Amino acid sequence: MRFGLCAKFEKHLKMNGPKLVWSSVIHVAFSETYALDKAGLSIVGVRLPPMISRRTIDLGFAFTFALTLTLLGAANSVRSQIKAPARNFEFIYLARIPALPPDSKALTVWIPLPQSDRYQTISGLKIECPFPYTTHRDPEYGNEYLYAQVPAGPALKEVRVTFQVTRQEHRVDFDVHPSSAPLAGADPSSLQRFLQPDRRVPLQGVIADLAAQETRGIQDPLEKARAIYNYVIATMRYDKSGTGWGNGDAIWACTSKRGNCTDFHSLLIGMMRSAGIPARFEIGFPLPADKHEGAIPGYHCWAQFYVEPYGWIPVDASEAWKHPEKKNYFFGAHDDSRLQFTVGRDIRLEPPQQGDPLNYFIYPYAELDGKPLAIESNFAFQDRMSSSD
Repeated sequence: MRFGLCAKFEKHLKMNGPKLVWSSVIHVAFSETYALDKAGLSIVGVRLPPMISRRTIDLGFAFTFALTLTLLGAANSVRSQIKAPARNFEFIYLARIPALPPDSKALTVWIPLPQSDRYQTISGLKIECPFPYTTHRDPEYGNEYLYAQVPAGPALKEVRVTFQVTRQEHRVDFDVHPSSAPLAGADPSSLQRFLQPDRRVPLQGVIADLAAQETRGIQDPLEKARAIYNYVIATMRYDKSGTGWGNGDAIWACTSKRGNCTDFHSLLIGMMRSAGIPARFEIGFPLPADKHEGAIPGYHCWAQFYVEPYGWIPVDASEAWKHPEKKNYFFGAHDDSRLQFTVGRDIRLEPPQQGDPLNYFIYPYAELDGKPLAIESNFAFQDRMSSSD
């Protein structure tokens, strides 16, 4: 008797899960022995006589155990080898430095720079700057940026930053059984910051009460996070009319129940941290899915939260609100039509700014005589053909 091994066990895996597959394999081990055929693609089952030696049974167990591990490993390997969607593009970040009065002091400028990580690769970074500059990282989050002191002068100056990006989809597969998911193993000290409040994201009072209300009776951290995500999407609306939106003030968002991506994720992050789930703020730029080049009018932000054994899990509540059909997708995924620049809130730069910590860091920040000065900036992208296209 011959049968397709992979097809048989795949059916068991899909219908019953690893435990029932193991039970079925153990049962088969008592009734049949196996040998790979010459092609190595199927196995032959041979009915044993009623009298079976103990050694034969032991060998059957050993073989079956190894076979089961191989099959489960192969299933996970196939899943991990599926190539995530990716987008290749060139990005232009332009900052315009205004003319300065002759008697003014030097203008100090900080301009954020992107970094490579597991889901985006930055290459060919080119900085065109008419004055000397250095690059630094902030001490808390490690965000990278350009730092320069601009001498006074009547002429407008430009800082142009160009680079190429390969951005991959970041998606967590919750269908993988937790026992087979890779252990995240994050350093607890690195998570501690993402359990603490920000200036505009308090963790006491109404935010804590709301988190407790929406997660009451739920023990599993992942399900707590999902309940908070569902609440934010059901309660908030994406609305940039009037004033007050865009500051990432969790109390304002809770009260007004509207705002942009910053407000959505400030409320979400505050509630998650109050529920004991580490959560972090990330910001960058969106790329239109239906265009291959053009100007980008402004930033987009999103979040990630941490749950073992999955590690950091991506979430985008404002995009889920705008695209209800993708609500389940954006709990556990960031698409490839985005570019991340920085992480975190209340950012202290080095060399230090004289003003308050930055609420978030995506646009150029400048100080003239120790006071913040607005800097005009423009952004654009152009898709690039990958080698596989």
